[in-house]
Amino acid sequence: MDFEITSDKRNELLSRREVQFTLKYDGATPSRMQIIGKLCALLNIKEHQVTLDTLHSSFGKTEISGSARIYETEEVRNKTERPHLAARGMPKAKEEA
Repeated sequence: MDFEITSDKRNELLSRREVQFTLKYDGATPSRMQIIGKLCALLNIKEHQVTLDTLHSSFGKTEISGSARIYETEEVRNKTERPHLAARGMPKAKEEA
C-alpha cells in the first residue's frame, strides 16, 4: 500500500487534526482496520485516537481517497464524535460461546 497525505489541517476548537489522504493498493480493497493501522503507523499515533470519516473509490481503480480525524486523546474523541462513527472500523469484542 502506498499512502500519501494530501492535506493536514489543525482544528484547535475541537482539539483535532483533519487529514485527507490518497491510498494506492494492489489486490483486494483494504479494510477500515488496515487503513487505520497504516495511518497510525505513518503518523505514530494510537488507533483509538483516529476516526475515519470518508472513503471514496472508483470502479476499476486501485486507489482510495479519504479523510480522517485525529484527536489528541481518546476521551476528546469520545466527547466529540457520534458513537456509531467512533465505533466504525474498530475491532469488535469477541463473544464467548
